[in-house]
Amino acid sequence: MIIKASQASDVPSSEITSESDYLNRRRFLGASAAGAVVLFGRAAPLGARPQELEPTPEDLATGYNNFYEFGLDKSDPARHAHALRTRPWTIKVDGLCNKPADYQLEDFVQPSAVEDRTYRFRCVEAWSMVVPWRGFPLADVIKRAEPAASAKYVAFETLWDPEQMPERRWRPRIGWPYREGLRLDEAMHPLALLATGMYGKALPNQNGAPLRLIVPWKYGFKSIKSIVRMTFTETEPPTTWATQTPNEYGFYANVNPDVSHPRWSQARERPLGKGILARRVPTRFLNGYEEEVGSLYEDMDLKKFF
Repeated sequence: MIIKASQASDVPSSEITSESDYLNRRRFLGASAAGAVVLFGRAAPLGARPQELEPTPEDLATGYNNFYEFGLDKSDPARHAHALRTRPWTIKVDGLCNKPADYQLEDFVQPSAVEDRTYRFRCVEAWSMVVPWRGFPLADVIKRAEPAASAKYVAFETLWDPEQMPERRWRPRIGWPYREGLRLDEAMHPLALLATGMYGKALPNQNGAPLRLIVPWKYGFKSIKSIVRMTFTETEPPTTWATQTPNEYGFYANVNPDVSHPRWSQARERPLGKGILARRVPTRFLNGYEEEVGSLYEDMDLKKFF
């Protein structure tokens, strides 16, 4: 079965009466479904007929990346990531679960139905894309692992292999391997995806082959690439950027136009692929997925837990 939860890359100007109207109405988690559709171009419920949307050009989505293990410039991953060997590939699932295991990639993916989903992708650097991903729900893997009752989080690690990642000049500063994590209820949400492809093809190395996480309501650095480990924990796991610069990057990293980065505003974003003269557009709360995931954060101060 093919499911597409397609998202808009922009909100047409005709659908927003004014930026202030957009920002005022966005703040309410209890906004009506009609308002959510108009203001956010919300995700179609899984299984529903989606709105057709225009993805970012493929060459841009595969050529403009942050993957610092292969270099610091946006074009470096596409130039250097060919050195990464993606077969064989092992994913360790461990921690507080009843069924820990070391999986080969094929065994890790095979029990799940692979789906095509087009999601918005919002970088913390205030640029955005629309990407058609191919993958399967993260919840599938979690259910197979049978987390213990005490498990509250799931942590992820990227491959750490300096021989294959020669541009690791940030190693003393960051402390590899790259680590990320989610609260377990976030990880179980139907929109959280483990991607094995994009644009109907196998996932390119520079985009996180052979397996990456996609959490479309969070900033892109949460969508960890080239995953080799998943660990269930009782306490919030340390993550790379939240540990490195906690005043700039929080554990939750939910897209929020009302919480600025210390060095730039998050209120607007630059959609890539729209031309050099394209205007910046208002950033949507939770990247436009408020109706789907807003209930996860109803009792939280998202300015404190940013």
